[in-house]
Amino acid sequence: MIPAVSHSSSSLRRNPVNRIPMGSITDRLQIMFCVFFIALQFTISAQPPVYKNATAANRTKTYNNIVKNIITKNLALPLTDSTEENWQDAFYAIEVLQYKQPWVLQKIKAAFDSVNKRSIKFQRALLELAYTNYKNDFVSGTTSLLQKTGNAKVFAMCAEYIFQSNQREKYLKKIYATLSSNNKKYKTDAGSKAIITAFFEQIIEAENTQALSYKKLQLSLISQKYLYGNTIVYSIQRKNRNYPGIAIVRDSTGNFVKDSTGNIFSVPQLARSITNLPGYLTNGNTPQGIFRMNGFAVSKSAAIGPTENIQLLMPHETSPQYFLKDSNITDTVWTTALYERLLPEALKKYHPLFGTYYASACGRTEIIAHGTTVDPMYYKGQPYYPHTPTQGCLCTKEIWSSIDGKRTESNQQKLVDAVKKAGGANGYVIVIEIDDQQKPVSINELLPYIKN
Repeated sequence: MIPAVSHSSSSLRRNPVNRIPMGSITDRLQIMFCVFFIALQFTISAQPPVYKNATAANRTKTYNNIVKNIITKNLALPLTDSTEENWQDAFYAIEVLQYKQPWVLQKIKAAFDSVNKRSIKFQRALLELAYTNYKNDFVSGTTSLLQKTGNAKVFAMCAEYIFQSNQREKYLKKIYATLSSNNKKYKTDAGSKAIITAFFEQIIEAENTQALSYKKLQLSLISQKYLYGNTIVYSIQRKNRNYPGIAIVRDSTGNFVKDSTGNIFSVPQLARSITNLPGYLTNGNTPQGIFRMNGFAVSKSAAIGPTENIQLLMPHETSPQYFLKDSNITDTVWTTALYERLLPEALKKYHPLFGTYYASACGRTEIIAHGTTVDPMYYKGQPYYPHTPTQGCLCTKEIWSSIDGKRTESNQQKLVDAVKKAGGANGYVIVIEIDDQQKPVSINELLPYIKN
């Protein structure tokens, strides 16, 4: 989403209003986007919120500014150590706009020609762009980098690129050989070890894990007794995140919130990132698993807008005591055994539900549930349109008037209201994939299991 930054300051992280759910983008990128988005404004009052840059004229102006001053201008610079960040800024803008031009492809090819001597940050930005916009164009360059890098995250990103290009079997021996040669190095660093562990969990999930049956979902996760006393938001998703899932809300007594017509409340919710990378990687899809709700806030990011968001925490972002809501816990170091305490007995060894555990161990932070002011036209033709992808958050559809910028539709506000009705944002959000049907999740699929 635009603009997007990740605050590393502890003072900002302690203040949930300032938590921006967007991965590790440089401070320089924040400043640059602020220049081009200085006109972005929103107001909150008793009247519907307003996002002034949603007007048709401002949408066009924003798009042209990004193309001219962030993409074209930065990629026109020769690629050197001192201009790497300029190119990274352009890469990110290209992802957001889904911008594809022949001349851009030539620039990306040039970047891959010298990728082995570039910085880790640049390598990651380039791999992210390739994974997002150029699925099959850079297998050779990616394989070369995979065999030479000593960085666990770069290694994982290279391997995931090769996997998604449908050339898994061809390169699998090289991937395992490279991993074996770097294994000792990766084990000496906790973050690197977590990334490699999560990488293998991803392989196990892809090869051995069956879809979660509706029956098991009913008996385990949405049972009235499960996590009794907590407000729970269930984000039910497909394995293919191109298709929106839905969010339903259960109150602390185990009953599902209903809408004004007496039906089970639900709203579509997208758990897809712009990159569509696996959830354990920075800027990847929303990981499956359990999030701790941590109150409501209003973001300062113009891309998220003025609608209240739901603050979330993953295990390694906070203490086991706080995450598990158990003052008797004295452990300060996370283990999978601690996380398993929140899982129903039947799912304690179900690999996909450990997604938030591993993602946070790998360094992912600041994933929340929010609305959006991003122009949905960037993604017209995509299965998730008019939803807009993020850098890994749970995002609901919002529509802003192209005439005066007023908010005309907000599933995010509906979700926030439902959570408040259920008792407030002091429980858990559970993200779970149920199957791989190539269509959005509908409430009608779940009703038989919810009602029973």
